[in-house]
Amino acid sequence: MASTNPGKLAELGLGPRLWSNPGEELEDWIFAALPGVANLPPCSEDGDSFATNAHKKALHYSQFVSGFVLADDSGLEVAALGGAPGIHSARYAGPAANDSQNNAKLLQEMNDVPPQMRTARFVCELALAREGKLLARFGGVAEGFILGAPRGHGGFGYDPLFLDPIVGKTFAELKMEDKMQRSHRGKALRGLIEWLATGPRSVGERE
Repeated sequence: MASTNPGKLAELGLGPRLWSNPGEELEDWIFAALPGVANLPPCSEDGDSFATNAHKKALHYSQFVSGFVLADDSGLEVAALGGAPGIHSARYAGPAANDSQNNAKLLQEMNDVPPQMRTARFVCELALAREGKLLARFGGVAEGFILGAPRGHGGFGYDPLFLDPIVGKTFAELKMEDKMQRSHRGKALRGLIEWLATGPRSVGERE
Protein backbone atom coordinates (compact mmCIF):
# COMPACT_ATOMS: atom_id res chain seq x y z
CA MET A 1 0.00 0.00 0.00
CA ALA A 2 1.69 3.16 -1.24
CA SER A 3 0.86 5.53 1.61
CA THR A 4 2.43 7.09 4.68
CA ASN A 5 -0.96 8.09 6.13
CA PRO A 6 -1.53 5.91 9.21
CA GLY A 7 -5.31 6.33 9.00
CA LYS A 8 -5.47 5.12 5.41
CA LEU A 9 -3.09 2.22 6.12
CA ALA A 10 -5.20 1.07 9.06
CA GLU A 11 -8.42 1.17 7.06
CA LEU A 12 -7.01 -0.47 3.94
CA GLY A 13 -5.48 -3.20 6.06
CA LEU A 14 -8.95 -4.15 7.34
CA GLY A 15 -10.09 -5.26 3.89
CA PRO A 16 -9.30 -8.98 3.95
CA ARG A 17 -10.75 -9.40 7.44
CA LEU A 18 -13.97 -7.53 6.68
CA TRP A 19 -14.95 -8.98 3.34
CA SER A 20 -13.07 -12.15 2.49
CA ASN A 21 -14.76 -15.46 3.21
CA PRO A 22 -13.15 -18.57 4.71
CA GLY A 23 -11.58 -20.67 2.00
CA GLU A 24 -11.19 -17.83 -0.49
CA GLU A 25 -7.88 -17.35 -2.27
CA LEU A 26 -7.65 -13.95 -0.59
CA GLU A 27 -6.44 -15.69 2.58
CA ASP A 28 -3.04 -15.86 0.89
CA TRP A 29 -2.83 -12.09 0.39
CA ILE A 30 -1.09 -9.79 2.86
CA PHE A 31 -1.88 -6.07 2.92
CA ALA A 32 1.08 -4.06 4.19
CA ALA A 33 2.71 -0.66 3.79
CA LEU A 34 5.15 -0.41 0.91
CA PRO A 35 8.61 -0.92 2.48
CA GLY A 36 10.54 2.33 2.74
CA VAL A 37 7.87 4.34 0.92
CA ALA A 38 8.84 7.53 2.77
CA ASN A 39 12.36 7.26 1.37
CA LEU A 40 11.39 6.61 -2.24
CA PRO A 41 11.26 9.42 -4.84
CA PRO A 42 7.85 11.05 -4.30
CA CYS A 43 5.10 10.98 -6.88
CA SER A 44 3.92 14.35 -8.16
CA GLU A 45 0.18 14.41 -7.39
CA ASP A 46 -0.67 17.03 -9.99
CA GLY A 47 -3.64 15.29 -11.60
CA ASP A 48 -7.01 16.98 -11.94
CA SER A 49 -9.01 14.17 -10.31
CA PHE A 50 -8.78 11.58 -7.55
CA ALA A 51 -8.71 8.82 -10.17
CA THR A 52 -5.80 10.39 -12.03
CA ASN A 53 -3.74 10.86 -8.88
CA ALA A 54 -4.40 7.31 -7.65
CA HIS A 55 -3.40 5.99 -11.08
CA LYS A 56 -0.21 8.03 -11.08
CA LYS A 57 0.78 6.95 -7.57
CA ALA A 58 0.16 3.26 -8.26
CA LEU A 59 2.24 3.30 -11.44
CA HIS A 60 5.01 5.38 -9.88
CA TYR A 61 5.54 3.29 -6.76
CA SER A 62 5.09 -0.03 -8.56
CA GLN A 63 8.39 0.68 -10.32
CA PHE A 64 10.28 0.08 -7.07
CA VAL A 65 8.89 -3.31 -6.01
CA SER A 66 8.10 -6.61 -7.71
CA GLY A 67 4.69 -7.18 -6.11
CA PHE A 68 1.31 -5.53 -6.38
CA VAL A 69 1.02 -1.88 -5.32
CA LEU A 70 -2.22 -0.28 -4.15
CA ALA A 71 -2.58 3.51 -4.18
CA ASP A 72 -5.38 5.60 -2.70
CA ASP A 73 -6.40 9.15 -3.51
CA SER A 74 -9.38 10.51 -1.68
CA GLY A 75 -10.93 13.61 -0.22
CA LEU A 76 -13.96 15.71 0.56
CA GLU A 77 -16.16 17.56 -1.92
CA VAL A 78 -18.53 20.20 -0.52
CA ALA A 79 -21.34 21.32 -2.81
CA ALA A 80 -21.62 24.84 -1.37
CA LEU A 81 -17.90 25.37 -2.02
CA GLY A 82 -18.04 24.25 -5.64
CA GLY A 83 -16.53 20.87 -4.85
CA ALA A 84 -13.69 22.18 -2.67
CA PRO A 85 -11.50 21.13 -1.02
CA GLY A 86 -11.55 18.21 -3.48
CA ILE A 87 -8.15 16.93 -4.57
CA HIS A 88 -6.58 19.53 -2.28
CA SER A 89 -8.24 18.06 0.83
CA ALA A 90 -5.00 17.08 2.57
CA ARG A 91 -3.49 20.53 2.08
CA TYR A 92 -6.60 22.71 2.18
CA ALA A 93 -5.15 25.07 4.80
CA GLY A 94 -1.64 24.97 3.32
CA PRO A 95 1.09 22.56 2.15
CA ALA A 96 1.99 21.51 5.71
CA ALA A 97 -1.51 21.73 7.20
CA ASN A 98 -2.69 19.14 9.72
CA ASP A 99 -6.21 17.79 10.20
CA SER A 100 -7.17 20.41 12.78
CA GLN A 101 -6.09 23.27 10.53
CA ASN A 102 -7.93 21.84 7.54
CA ASN A 103 -11.08 21.37 9.60
CA ALA A 104 -10.83 24.91 10.95
CA LYS A 105 -10.56 26.35 7.45
CA LEU A 106 -13.51 24.29 6.26
CA LEU A 107 -15.66 25.55 9.15
CA GLN A 108 -14.63 29.11 8.39
CA GLU A 109 -15.53 28.75 4.72
CA MET A 110 -18.88 27.20 5.68
CA ASN A 111 -19.70 29.74 8.39
CA ASP A 112 -22.62 31.37 6.55
CA VAL A 113 -23.94 28.24 4.83
CA PRO A 114 -27.34 27.11 6.23
CA PRO A 115 -27.78 23.48 7.39
CA GLN A 116 -29.81 22.37 4.38
CA MET A 117 -27.06 23.58 2.04
CA ARG A 118 -24.18 21.83 3.79
CA THR A 119 -24.23 18.67 1.68
CA ALA A 120 -20.91 17.00 0.99
CA ARG A 121 -19.44 13.72 -0.11
CA PHE A 122 -16.28 11.78 0.49
CA VAL A 123 -14.69 10.27 -2.64
CA CYS A 124 -12.10 7.50 -2.81
CA GLU A 125 -10.27 6.09 -5.81
CA LEU A 126 -8.04 3.02 -5.51
CA ALA A 127 -5.61 1.94 -8.20
CA LEU A 128 -3.81 -1.40 -8.33
CA ALA A 129 -0.60 -1.73 -10.34
CA ARG A 130 2.32 -4.07 -10.79
CA GLU A 131 5.74 -3.20 -12.20
CA GLY A 132 4.56 -0.08 -13.99
CA LYS A 133 1.31 -1.51 -15.35
CA LEU A 134 -2.17 -0.54 -14.15
CA LEU A 135 -4.30 -3.61 -13.36
CA ALA A 136 -7.56 -2.21 -12.00
CA ARG A 137 -9.29 0.77 -10.41
CA PHE A 138 -12.07 0.93 -7.84
CA GLY A 139 -14.13 3.85 -6.59
CA GLY A 140 -16.43 4.68 -3.70
CA VAL A 141 -18.55 7.64 -2.56
CA ALA A 142 -20.16 8.46 0.79
CA GLU A 143 -22.84 11.15 0.96
CA GLY A 144 -23.39 13.33 4.02
CA PHE A 145 -23.47 16.78 5.61
CA ILE A 146 -20.89 19.11 7.16
CA LEU A 147 -21.62 19.97 10.78
CA GLY A 148 -20.95 23.32 12.43
CA ALA A 149 -18.62 21.77 15.00
CA PRO A 150 -16.64 18.53 15.25
CA ARG A 151 -18.07 15.42 16.90
CA GLY A 152 -16.24 12.26 17.89
CA HIS A 153 -12.63 11.32 18.49
CA GLY A 154 -12.02 8.55 15.97
CA GLY A 155 -11.05 8.51 12.33
CA PHE A 156 -8.90 11.19 10.73
CA GLY A 157 -9.09 14.08 8.30
CA TYR A 158 -12.56 15.60 8.05
CA ASP A 159 -14.29 12.67 9.80
CA PRO A 160 -15.36 14.72 12.88
CA LEU A 161 -17.29 17.15 10.66
CA PHE A 162 -18.84 14.63 8.25
CA LEU A 163 -22.29 13.46 9.35
CA ASP A 164 -23.67 10.27 7.86
CA PRO A 165 -27.43 10.97 7.81
CA ILE A 166 -28.36 7.28 7.68
CA VAL A 167 -26.74 6.38 11.00
CA GLY A 168 -26.92 9.88 12.50
CA LYS A 169 -23.25 9.90 13.47
CA THR A 170 -20.07 11.44 12.15
CA PHE A 171 -17.41 9.13 10.78
CA ALA A 172 -15.35 10.05 13.84
CA GLU A 173 -18.08 8.64 16.10
CA LEU A 174 -18.16 5.24 14.40
CA LYS A 175 -15.97 2.25 15.21
CA MET A 176 -13.55 1.64 12.36
CA GLU A 177 -15.32 -1.54 11.25
CA ASP A 178 -18.67 0.28 11.18
CA LYS A 179 -17.19 3.25 9.38
CA MET A 180 -15.75 0.96 6.69
CA GLN A 181 -19.20 -0.43 5.99
CA ARG A 182 -20.41 3.10 5.21
CA SER A 183 -17.38 5.00 3.96
CA HIS A 184 -16.06 5.89 0.53
CA ARG A 185 -12.84 3.96 1.21
CA GLY A 186 -14.75 0.97 2.49
CA LYS A 187 -16.87 0.82 -0.66
CA ALA A 188 -13.84 1.11 -2.95
CA LEU A 189 -11.96 -1.47 -0.90
CA ARG A 190 -14.84 -3.92 -1.08
CA GLY A 191 -14.61 -3.75 -4.87
CA LEU A 192 -10.90 -4.54 -4.69
CA ILE A 193 -11.46 -7.43 -2.28
CA GLU A 194 -14.12 -8.96 -4.51
CA TRP A 195 -11.77 -8.66 -7.48
CA LEU A 196 -8.81 -10.19 -5.68
CA ALA A 197 -10.98 -13.00 -4.28
CA THR A 198 -11.10 -14.55 -7.75
CA GLY A 199 -7.53 -15.63 -7.06
CA PRO A 200 -3.99 -14.64 -8.06
CA ARG A 201 -4.26 -16.60 -11.30
CA SER A 202 -7.31 -14.62 -12.37
CA VAL A 203 -5.56 -11.36 -11.45
CA GLY A 204 -2.72 -12.36 -13.78
CA GLU A 205 -5.16 -13.22 -16.54
CA ARG A 206 -6.79 -9.79 -16.27
CA GLU A 207 -3.50 -8.03 -16.85
